[in-house]
Amino acid sequence: MSAPAKTVISARLPADTQSVKKSVALLALFTVSLLFLPPPPASAYMVKYKEDYYKLFHVHYAQLPDDCLENIYWLEQAVKADFANPMYARAAIRDERDWEKYRYMFMMHVNLKLIEQHMRLGRIYDHQVARFYDAPWKDVYVEELKKAKSCYEAGLAYWREAKLWAEKANVAKFNFLYLTDIQGWEDERERIGTGKLDYEKILQREIARVQGVIDDFTAMESKDY
Repeated sequence: MSAPAKTVISARLPADTQSVKKSVALLALFTVSLLFLPPPPASAYMVKYKEDYYKLFHVHYAQLPDDCLENIYWLEQAVKADFANPMYARAAIRDERDWEKYRYMFMMHVNLKLIEQHMRLGRIYDHQVARFYDAPWKDVYVEELKKAKSCYEAGLAYWREAKLWAEKANVAKFNFLYLTDIQGWEDERERIGTGKLDYEKILQREIARVQGVIDDFTAMESKDY
């Protein structure tokens, strides 16, 4: 019985060897063909200038703390970075006067967005009122309220910056000069100039309210309900 088995095995060896040789040949052919394929298109995006970082800022439908912090990071980088060439500005730039006003309004607008993001982050931790049945968790609420207060306080620093840049964009030499491609920024500049937009008033009101809620929680006796 062993002799026929040996005959079968020896008969299969040439077929197996031929199959392996075919596989190696096909693999070699595939490898060589890859060398002649065009390289994939480059898709890397270099983030370097203010306008680049500003593009990464976006408002989420349901904004979580991490979403706000991500936006704050991109906007902070936009503040620190250099401006791109005027041809890549977010508005049509015709001359140096356009370019100067554009830069002032860009900085004003970014600082306003930083205020908005800090207020959004603050509202996540905010509590409008201290209810008696929250007493068992008052320490947790107080910590969250302190975070909210710090966010609103941070907004005040950005408001001072936004006002400074708005004042620069409101000087006499820019009278009757409107960058219509960024009409929203022009509206912000105008509202700051007329006092219709006053984040200091808004933020100070929120800070005072939050401090009042903190005081109410602190005065509570710890009880279980």
